[in-house]
Amino acid sequence: MRLPLAPNRVAIKELWRMIRPDRWLLAVLVLVQIVAAGAQIVVPWVLGYVVDLIREGSGRDLVITLLIAVTIMVCISAVFNYLGEYLSRVFGERVFSRLRYNLVHTVTHLPLSTVETAGTGDLLGRTSHDINRVEFLIRSGLSRLTVLVITIIFTYSAALVVSPPLGLSLLVALVFLIPTVRWYLHRAVPAYQAISASYAQVDGVINESIEQSATVEALSLQPVRIASVERDLRQIWEVERYSSWLRMFLLTAIVVSLLMPVLLVILVGAWGIPRGLTTLGTVTTVTLYAFQLRHPLGELTFWVDYLQSSAVSLSRIFGVAQVPSDRECSGLQPRDHQISARGVSYEYRPGQPVLHGVDLDLNPGETLAIVGPSGAGKSTLGRMLAGIHPPTSGSVTVGQVPLVDLDEDQLHDNVILVTQEHHVFVGTIADNLRLAKSAASTDQMRHSLQAVGAWDWVEELEHGLDTQVGSGKLTLTPSQAQQIALARIVLMDPHTLVLDEATSLMDPSSARELERSLANVLEGRTVVAIAHRLYTAHDADRIVVMEAGRIVEVGSHDELVRANGKYAALWRTWSYEDATS
Repeated sequence: MRLPLAPNRVAIKELWRMIRPDRWLLAVLVLVQIVAAGAQIVVPWVLGYVVDLIREGSGRDLVITLLIAVTIMVCISAVFNYLGEYLSRVFGERVFSRLRYNLVHTVTHLPLSTVETAGTGDLLGRTSHDINRVEFLIRSGLSRLTVLVITIIFTYSAALVVSPPLGLSLLVALVFLIPTVRWYLHRAVPAYQAISASYAQVDGVINESIEQSATVEALSLQPVRIASVERDLRQIWEVERYSSWLRMFLLTAIVVSLLMPVLLVILVGAWGIPRGLTTLGTVTTVTLYAFQLRHPLGELTFWVDYLQSSAVSLSRIFGVAQVPSDRECSGLQPRDHQISARGVSYEYRPGQPVLHGVDLDLNPGETLAIVGPSGAGKSTLGRMLAGIHPPTSGSVTVGQVPLVDLDEDQLHDNVILVTQEHHVFVGTIADNLRLAKSAASTDQMRHSLQAVGAWDWVEELEHGLDTQVGSGKLTLTPSQAQQIALARIVLMDPHTLVLDEATSLMDPSSARELERSLANVLEGRTVVAIAHRLYTAHDADRIVVMEAGRIVEVGSHDELVRANGKYAALWRTWSYEDATS
């Protein structure tokens, strides 16, 4: 399964939504380019008039005046071209920044089940190759297209005003260009779509091979993975070669098409001047217009080509937002903090359930541990209880309101999920903490760090909370990064916290110390701890034992040990391994 593609009309509508906040800047940019194009159009007309004056041998002072005017027009054109280029860069950066933010926001709000079904390759391709291709179009292409269209329209209009017969001769370029470009696009667009899909496939294989390198090496899968990459690269090579051949044909046709108007104007002029149908100055003016058209028409053809490949990328980028939401906010407010699961089943893929009719009530203020073998459904149940997934059947409610009926702010006010995965963003430690609470004070951040046992090492840093971390800056250890992630959760202050093996990246002593610190901060809150270290279960008020997507035992540590069931077997095995390690 791949993520959807947005239809062209949707992509155009979404692109305009990105542009609309800066439409005033776009209007100023168009006005500036009109002035620049107007100055360029005046120059050939004046030069043609000067040629006629010189040929007639009259108006010496007027010729000098006109040449000075030409110099002024060239300077005006240069100044306004520079201003237009500057404004176009500002406009492009603003629009691209908005587009990139929108994509990141959309990706981070995708239903996880959709991401897992589609795979990482397609998503990586859209956030890397596609966004890079669109970047050039947004930053330079939109403004350049505006400039080129205005210049071409003004030039053709001026040529027709100066001499309709000669001006019509310039249209011969369009007679050849339009059908050639249509022929090209009919074949190029499917090629660009195939290229984007192939790059996404390669990205997925490489990313999975790197992330699971230990498994690949352990199972001696290197030849298989390398062969898969080589196969995909061969496919990319074939499609790229085909598209390159199409571009070579297009460029050849462009060169021929753009030379023809110049030759035709000269031939028509050579025929018409002796017969008194036109003048040398008029022919000179229209010939200069023909030369002026070569660059904008050639560049326009390039942008039309690039626009097609970018249109494919835009449809892929905006297609991410076409993924249907897995929830809809009802506006209802929870009556209390009671979280309950009733008949909860879940399928990541149709026909492959990982949870089967789970019933569970969380007692407000208790610490509940969920244990079981790998693949038992512990993490999936945790995501259900945190409102990350809507159940395939059944319901999970807080205060009798389904979790998936709450908007994100409401959901985070009630329950938060923290997993073993973490991320340190580029910025200061304070910036990383304020992601959870933008208005957090220094005292609040210090308190949250103390709660997770991180304040001591943060305080010892030269710049403390203002220390730069992330890529290219201070590298935090996995346990320190996880502490920062947990401190963010403390700042968000939910009444229920789901810890999905949140301390698994720490050594046992650090993990236990962290959990004790959390216990002090979370006193009176509901805590669901999903872990394979059973000392967490030992300290919990209740324990849920899962196997094959079902709850098979519920009780306290002592009760379950006395019952001598699944948990007792896990406890004996873990205690033995812990004693011998």
